[in-house]
Order: sequence, then C-alpha cells, then structure tokens
Amino acid sequence: MTELNRPAVPVVTVLDQPIEMRDGTILRADVHRPAEGGPHRTVLVRNPYGEPLFRRVPIVPYLHAGLAVVLQHCRGRGSSDGEFAPWVDEGRDGVDTVEWIVSQPWSNGEVVAAGTSYLAGCALQLASRRPPALKAVAAAMTPYDFYDGLKYHGGAFALGSAFHWGALQGMLGALHAAAGGEDAGDRFGALLPVLADPDSALRTLPLRDMPGVSQAFPFWRDWVDHPERDEYWEGLAETLRHDRIEVPVLHTAGWFDVFLRGTLENFRRIPGGRLIIGPWTHLSQEAGVGELNFGFGASAQAVMLEAEQIAFLTGRTEGPKVKYFTMGVNAWREAESWPPPGVVPTRYYLHSGGLLSPEAPAADAEPSRFVHDPNDPVPTCGGPLLLPDPVNVGPRDQRAVEERPDVLCFTTPVLERDVEVTGPLEVVLHAATSAASGSDWTAKLVDVHPDGRAMSVIDGIVRSPGGRLRHEIDLAATSLTFRAGHRIRVEIASSNFPRFDRNPAAERAEQTVFHDAARPSWITLPIMGG
Repeated sequence: MTELNRPAVPVVTVLDQPIEMRDGTILRADVHRPAEGGPHRTVLVRNPYGEPLFRRVPIVPYLHAGLAVVLQHCRGRGSSDGEFAPWVDEGRDGVDTVEWIVSQPWSNGEVVAAGTSYLAGCALQLASRRPPALKAVAAAMTPYDFYDGLKYHGGAFALGSAFHWGALQGMLGALHAAAGGEDAGDRFGALLPVLADPDSALRTLPLRDMPGVSQAFPFWRDWVDHPERDEYWEGLAETLRHDRIEVPVLHTAGWFDVFLRGTLENFRRIPGGRLIIGPWTHLSQEAGVGELNFGFGASAQAVMLEAEQIAFLTGRTEGPKVKYFTMGVNAWREAESWPPPGVVPTRYYLHSGGLLSPEAPAADAEPSRFVHDPNDPVPTCGGPLLLPDPVNVGPRDQRAVEERPDVLCFTTPVLERDVEVTGPLEVVLHAATSAASGSDWTAKLVDVHPDGRAMSVIDGIVRSPGGRLRHEIDLAATSLTFRAGHRIRVEIASSNFPRFDRNPAAERAEQTVFHDAARPSWITLPIMGG
C-alpha cells in the first residue's frame, strides 16, 4: 500500500477582511495563511469580477508553497465598498493593500502579485508604483496599454471584446448596487434583453447609444467617444508606466489570446522578465483550441505552468528567458530572446490572380478589386477573440468566409518542405478606396491543409484615412510550422465584424489592392532559418 506521509497543514482563513484605503474607502479581502511557521511572503490577487472568480485561484498550491494569500475585491466590486472605475484606482489601492499586508504580524515584509487579464493589469499597475515590499509579479494575458491593443486595434474599435466586457461589468455593477441596498431594477431591465440577443446589440449605430451597456456601464461612452489617442487615454496610460517597473515579471501569453500583442509588448518593455507562450485562448489553456487539437503536451497542465508561476513567485526565477509552443510540429521550444535567434524576416508578395510568393511582382501586374459594403460586413470566424460566443475563438475553418466576393485570397503553391514561421508578422498593402473618408483594411494569415481546410492563424486591421495608399497591418505574432503538403494563405478584406466595429465613416466602395513593382503588397513572415 502506498503511503504518502504528508503532514497536515493547518490554515487560518479570514473572509471579508476590511482594509482601509487612503481615501477612507473600505476594500475587503479573503485572507488565507498557514497557521504554523512564518512569517510568510504573501501573494496578492486583486479582482473586479466578484467571488466566483476566486474559486479558480490556486489557493492550496500557494499555501503548500509557504505563501500567505490575500484575495481582494477591487473597489466597487464583490464585497468592497466604493465605485468601480476601470483601471483608475488599481495602482493606488494596490499600494495601500501592500502596506496593510506588511503591517500584519504574519507577514515577512515581502509581497508578490499575480493574475490573468484585468487581474494581471492590477499587478503591473501596482508594480509601476514601486512599493518597496513588492518582489515579483506573475502576469498572464494582459494588455500593455488601455487604448492600443485593448479598446482599439490599428485605430478600429475592438467592438466584440469591449461589448463582452462592458456588458459583464454593467451586470456586476448592478449586482453590487443591489447588494448595497440600491434600486438597480432599471440597470437589470436594460441589460437582460441585450444579453439575450447580443447580435442585435452589436449592430447598433451609433455605438455610443448601444442599449443596455450604455445605460448600465457609463464608461462605454467614454471609450467610443475617444477614438483617437487623446488626453483621456494618456491619463490612463500614466497608471501603467513600464519604465517604473523594476521587479522581475513572468509573462504568460496565448497564440489565440486577444491580448497576445499586449503581453509580448509588456515583456519587451519590462527588462529582466521571462515569457511563456502556449497555443491558448484568453479563457482556456487546454490542448484543444477552436477546431484543432495540439496534443496533450500543449496544455498548461502538461507543461506545469502553475508550478512554474508559483516557483517564480517564491523566488526561484531561473529558467529559460522564453519558452514557446510551435504549432504544426506541436513542440515546446526555448530561447534567450523574443523573437528567437535565427529568424529571418521574409517578404511574401501578393500577386495578381491570387498567388502568394517570395518572387517580386512584375512592373505591369494588374491590381485586385472587390466591393466593400459596410451593411454586409465580413463575419468574424475564429481568431484571438473574447466574444459573447465562447465557441468562436482560435483556429477555425475559413472556407465559408473565403467564398465571399469581398474577401481576396493569396495562396502559395503546395509546400515541398516544412516552413517554420516564428515571430512578429506584418502585412503591407498598397491599396486605394473609392470612399473619400477612407477605409479599413484587414489581413488574416491562414494555414491551408491538404484536405482543403483553411485554418485561421492570426489577423489584424488598420483604419486608414482617405487618400492614403500604404497601409501597415500588425498581425502580432505566431509560431507555426506550415507542414509540407500545406499552403500558406493571406486573406485581405475591409471588415471583420464583430471583432472590430464597422468603420463609422464607411460607405459602399470599390477597393483596389495593387501588386505592381512600384506599388507592391506583401506579408513579412519571420521564417526560422530563412
């Protein structure tokens, strides 16, 4: 008979521990700590989603690692007092909470912070305030900026994810108000029909008048009323100053996460950190993603991500600088930089007739044309998403989308050998629109399988003013080996809805993509080994 000989670990737990902020507002936290030994380093997790999310925090593994755990509800959420204002108070409130922690007799004076998404943003905002007690951060899947890459991508509003999050926060705000004895009936009444039929809500024009969300979540109108990076966004940016972060950070990203680019940018801007990138979405770290399965070894559980994060938070920060999963061959790789050494940026040109090739275009090559109708936008099908539809995420077959006349496809011949693409991606279009107000231009990288499936890899958008000819579309990054027998494809269109909003100034227009030597269009593929 197996005998594990594990000793009991008695734990002291305090629920709804009041912690006073500098302005007198009371925030509440659940505190878990080993009842014996100590004093203890403490992990702080701050959360704007209420108690149910705390059930996913690895409290028991933290305790077994000798850490105390403080799970705090953000201002105006869960059991904390006050009013919730996204991103505004998190740095200050985090500092005040750290000061409370280190004043406790069970604290050894050292705090670390952890979280995913908004929770990770709270941890980084805290780090940018430089509290002396903070020693490390584990931040997963979080933006680097509140305008660029969060609410706007290439100048286009991230409609789907903004709606998803705004509606959720509107409901949480109504629940919080009701818990405080307020009459929140109007908020519930406005939100429930929207949540029952999100597709209709997403087609609202103008966006600032979206029913339910604009009534229950006042920050919605702030987002849509500031489509340019102005003083509103600059003020929020001051709450996350990368140049002030000095503690080591372990960054975790997902190839199909809506904040992939944000996490990579956080890693680039904050020196001394480490980076792990798996084939994951924002809400799942399993091996099965979208319509593909990358094998058991692709899951966070298989790669022991949680154990690596806890080891980092307890001070064991050694390890590879970068660990990333290469899809296609379905293998984990290690490197000392991102992108890894050996990557050669290589142009593949878009040619007349739908060819994608490293061959330079001819001087007299004919352009490609399509008609864009903003009332019939190209539907979102997979990608790095956070939408009300949890199934529409990750790699998905694009063949139905590619049948549309307003989607151009450019495809290589069948590959004779494996081609590994690892690193940042960009599409440069020389293209014109008949619309005087300008146009959106979208690009999508696709892996075409031998059986005909056209599986999405990554996509991007840029919103360009009238008269502009050159358009640069950031596709973030990937690591994918296009296997021999597959083909590499790039899709070009002028919408991707509801991932991005329909250009509010758009009109039905003829779009022209040039392919001649003077006006070439291409994708830059980071090819391992050239």
